[in-house]
Amino acid sequence: MVSTQVWPVGALCRAVADALEARFNPVTVQGEISGFSRASSGHCYLSLKDAQGQIRCAMFRRAASLLDFSPRDGELVQVRGRLGVYEPRGDLQLVIESMSRAGQGALFEQFLRLKAKLEAEGLFDVARKRSFALMPRAIGLVTSLGAAALHDVVTALQRRAPHVRVVLAPAAVQGAQAPAELIRALQSLYPYCAGADGGLSSRDAGVPALDGILLVRGGGSLEDLWAFNDELLVRTVALSPVPLIAGIGHETDFSLVDFCADVRAPTPTAAAELVTQDRAVWLSALDTLQDKLLTAALRPIDRQQQRLDNLSARLGRPSALVARQSMRLESLALSQRHSVLSNLRQKREVLVRLEDSLGRARRHHLSQSAQQLTQLGQRLGLLDPQLVLERGYAWVTDAKGQPVTRVGDVKPRQALQLRLADGPLRVTVSTAKA
Repeated sequence: MVSTQVWPVGALCRAVADALEARFNPVTVQGEISGFSRASSGHCYLSLKDAQGQIRCAMFRRAASLLDFSPRDGELVQVRGRLGVYEPRGDLQLVIESMSRAGQGALFEQFLRLKAKLEAEGLFDVARKRSFALMPRAIGLVTSLGAAALHDVVTALQRRAPHVRVVLAPAAVQGAQAPAELIRALQSLYPYCAGADGGLSSRDAGVPALDGILLVRGGGSLEDLWAFNDELLVRTVALSPVPLIAGIGHETDFSLVDFCADVRAPTPTAAAELVTQDRAVWLSALDTLQDKLLTAALRPIDRQQQRLDNLSARLGRPSALVARQSMRLESLALSQRHSVLSNLRQKREVLVRLEDSLGRARRHHLSQSAQQLTQLGQRLGLLDPQLVLERGYAWVTDAKGQPVTRVGDVKPRQALQLRLADGPLRVTVSTAKA
């Protein structure tokens, strides 16, 4: 029976890596970049692919810093590196040490050819670009129901302009079926756009007319975003009756739809912010208009009031009546001052009398209290035991300090203590009779 070696997983990965190192390295590979990303550490991660397969690659910061171009998805490149195994996952991995361009790549070349064709037809002309309404009543939104872009856009619109209605036309944003679904979604919105001819009116649908459309999805590789390079989709976007904003991918991602749209936003959230004005701006503008309206309304009133004052001044001045009224006012003021002074004097006299009465009552009370205190002191002195001892009495206690009040409480030869007026005295009982 042949014995079969049992490999630990890690040991097997290392053995395969050693075999690859001995058989292939260093190795030069040509392929098309896919899924390129640069981490915050400076390391780059990507896949190289062709029609027959693909391989994961890593390019560490030192090698990435030597690049003389910015790699992009779809570019055809030639790399030199070392083939190995990424042991934590058991993946085949090529660690790139150098990279150079080898061509545009099949997808990128297709992208450039179609871009040139559509550009020559004028679909990307700046003169076609339209501005969005400052206060849209409603906007159309085309994206996938499962996309994070949907949440980002709805959240931004709710925060900035919750009064704006949103009409969603869902569609796939990736895959072979995506172009057709995106075209149908856009075409379903066009009849409801402001100024659109034909189809159902917005009144029939129960929604306001659409003043703009957002076409959005999150970031991805060139292949992920390829649906937005479809020629028929680009032409459908160009037919939009209202301004259309494309928020496709991230800031570095571009598609043919971006060139054809009226506005290209760097992210889906930015697209939502471009199509709506923050409601705080409008509220501030309303406050300003309110102030202007109030000023405009009060200005005629002020002018009429001033005119009334001028007319009053032009009437005769009844000086005699004014003089009499002035004298009467002065008389009333003088009388009022006399009355106030008289009341003050009366209140001052009452206060003096009250202070005298209070002083007498306080002195009488203190005198009575002093007499009572003297009497109580005399009574207390009569109860002083020392006075009793001074009259010839003695205080008798036994050896334990207990008072002795009866003859029957003592025994012969018992020691007692007598407390006299001038001090204690110890005695011994010679006889005790009851």
